[in-house]
Amino acid sequence: MTERNPRRWLILGVLCLSLLVVVVDNMVLNIAIPSLIRDLGASTAEIQWIIDAYILVFAGLLLTAGSLSDRHGRRRGLVIGLIVFGGASVLATLCRTPEQLIAVRGLMGVGAAFLMPGTLSILTTVFAEDERKKAIAIWSSVLMLGALGGPSLGGLLLEHFWWGSIFLLNVPIAILGIVAALAVIPESRGHANRPDLLGALLSMIGMTALVWGVINSAQGGWGSGSTIGGFVVAAVALTAFALWERRVAEPMLPLTLFRNRNFAGASLSIVLLSFSAGGVLLALTQYLQFVLGYEPLKAGTAFIPMIVTAMIFNGVGVVVDKKFGTRTALAGGLLLMAGGFGILASLSPGDGYLKLAFALVVMGMGSGTAGPAAYGTLMGALPPERVGVGSAVNDTVQQVGTALSVAVLGSVLTATYRAAMPADVVGQARDSIGDALRIASATGDAGLARVAQDSFVSAIASTSLIGVIGGVVAAVVAIAVLRPKPPADPAADAAPEPESQLAA
Repeated sequence: MTERNPRRWLILGVLCLSLLVVVVDNMVLNIAIPSLIRDLGASTAEIQWIIDAYILVFAGLLLTAGSLSDRHGRRRGLVIGLIVFGGASVLATLCRTPEQLIAVRGLMGVGAAFLMPGTLSILTTVFAEDERKKAIAIWSSVLMLGALGGPSLGGLLLEHFWWGSIFLLNVPIAILGIVAALAVIPESRGHANRPDLLGALLSMIGMTALVWGVINSAQGGWGSGSTIGGFVVAAVALTAFALWERRVAEPMLPLTLFRNRNFAGASLSIVLLSFSAGGVLLALTQYLQFVLGYEPLKAGTAFIPMIVTAMIFNGVGVVVDKKFGTRTALAGGLLLMAGGFGILASLSPGDGYLKLAFALVVMGMGSGTAGPAAYGTLMGALPPERVGVGSAVNDTVQQVGTALSVAVLGSVLTATYRAAMPADVVGQARDSIGDALRIASATGDAGLARVAQDSFVSAIASTSLIGVIGGVVAAVVAIAVLRPKPPADPAADAAPEPESQLAA
């Protein structure tokens, strides 16, 4: 048995602190959008790119950053990520134009690409399997805590300070994280293999082009030349990447990892869950503001029932996993997620917040139960020298799944909204509920506002059916693909670390 690190729980605290800087930043940025429009003069397209520049760079660099951390040191990768992210946050406060902020957000994506995989990969090397899922449950709870506190903290800062204060907030957290990481976290790395430069280049081109195509589809349409071009470049680059990784002696991402049914099954479950959830939750923020009339800060706090429930059920998921096995915990959580979307599918114009809160609680139960099982299974299937790139795979599938969700489900939401609008409503009012409410306010047409709100609720209900299907399919994948493991194994402590073996 490998000797346990006596400071492992303190190390987990440092990792959670490092993670918090990214989570809080992403949440408070959404609250700051009106301030950026007012103070920087940012257009709707520029606001979209302030958000998407980060996602584009982050997703494109994840695999390469994870591989570099495996080779040169995971603590070093984490510290580099914190330095870049904190430094870019300082630069963000100095921006005077939207274009400058877009460039700085891309730099923040570089920092996050090193930071995010580092937290999970170090956690995996520090904790043995019998404690790992409990540690991941705490790690997941910090994600939820950041999501819970981010909107409220952002609203408080913007009420008393200028928009740059939301980025300045990252700096002391990053500095504290750097000092704590150097003082507490031991360095770990995989085998010092020859760097796979071509593999890194192809993965960056392929993932960046894929996310570009997805982002552009929401703006220019699926049939636009730039969207199709992005997908073509992605297909060529990722195919070349797969072929190269199969033949190179020391690949950046060994494709044999996907022969492990637990690794492949957990990855597919995560991407299906991310796909089913992302776009629908984005639609709910519009429902809260456009239909229920909530202010942005109140709309952010409306998700508290889901976040608190998910934090509580992270612990429940660990207990279910230990008593009944990973497949039960993961499949049960995914089915609860599907049940939450099923409640949303029954949403009607007169329901108000109560039914939404019930749906969010059920979804929080599912997310909390499934999370530790999914992440723990994926990371536990990796050999120690590959936990950095494996963690990057985990982050990548989530980012791609969420980006695809926003693009695909956003298109479905728009199409179903248009279909639900009466035939005599023409022009911009048919394009979005925001435009319809703006026109209704300018003309005093209360009837148009009510029709648009009812049509949007109908569109959310229809789109939520995709979330139901996604959750059920992900649960079936978990049951069919994951290999069952005894819920309790008294000899586990005496056995070699399972992640050191790569089972086919």
